[in-house]
Amino acid sequence: MWRLDKKLCHIFVMSDCASRQVSRKSSAVLAILAPGQGAQTPGFLTPWLTDDSVRTRLQAFSEVAGIDLAHYGTEADADTIRQTDIAQPLLVAAGVVAAQQLLADGGTPDVVAGHSVGEITAAAITGVLSPADAMAFVATRGRGMAQASNARPTSMMAVVGGNADEVLAAIEAAGLTAANNNGPGQIVAAGTVEQLAALTADPPARARLIQLSVAGAFHTVHMQPAVAQLDELAATLTPSDPSTRLLSNADGAVIDSGTDFLRRLVAQVGNPVRWDLCLNTLRELGVTGILELPPSGTLTGIAKRNLKGVALFNLNTPDQLADARAFVAEHAGAAA
Repeated sequence: MWRLDKKLCHIFVMSDCASRQVSRKSSAVLAILAPGQGAQTPGFLTPWLTDDSVRTRLQAFSEVAGIDLAHYGTEADADTIRQTDIAQPLLVAAGVVAAQQLLADGGTPDVVAGHSVGEITAAAITGVLSPADAMAFVATRGRGMAQASNARPTSMMAVVGGNADEVLAAIEAAGLTAANNNGPGQIVAAGTVEQLAALTADPPARARLIQLSVAGAFHTVHMQPAVAQLDELAATLTPSDPSTRLLSNADGAVIDSGTDFLRRLVAQVGNPVRWDLCLNTLRELGVTGILELPPSGTLTGIAKRNLKGVALFNLNTPDQLADARAFVAEHAGAAA
């Protein structure tokens, strides 16, 4: 009897462990994030091009974008890949090929989001746009934003620290736009060089101002010429509804319509990025793991400060893929 009771007890214990494992799995929520312009570094694509399939896909993307992505991702210097019409297609191509490698054997994220141009990567990952359409869109976006930047001297400046209300008030008083709100203590002001000079002369209390190395006031009214170009292109595309939860930079909302998301992609070029609201949504969804696509580190850095306790994975090189897939398997569990 004792042996039978002990065996039953063991079965109950094992059953309880399995139940708790299932519970933990069902509560897991994986987010895949795609970085925006400024994350690129010289040579960051070099290790990925050792794979012939990646090289072939990049060649196809290059033909659509009209630039040599392999060259810019492996040989070009920092100043060259900082150019808007090069940086944007390069970032989207890198994110898409890495995601294709990562998810080739299965695994579905529960939520996907991209910061600024990273939204186009997110659209491709979730099937809203085909990879070819995503490359056509980002190439047009990059060229249009570069042309708009040349119309008048504009730029962007990070405002780090300070009281959020006081920072926003100072930005508005200078005639600037809060083009990126990346969470507490991280707001980017954008506008003309004269307006940025006014902010520098009268900065908000307890805040540091950091001039960004960009050639335009992205996500402001200064980008309206690029919006018009994208409107024309979008009319020729046929988006599909996303395969999983997809967040919008406009308001952090989960968007389930491909047509709506494409409309938002066009409008976002001339409107602020509310990454702070995306962070709020990730928190509300109960995200347990965040994987950032290459070139990674920026968005996981923001998440580390704002989403305490969430596991983070920076995917930068193909030799990390096995660990990255294990991370996906561990955290993917509550897809809509």
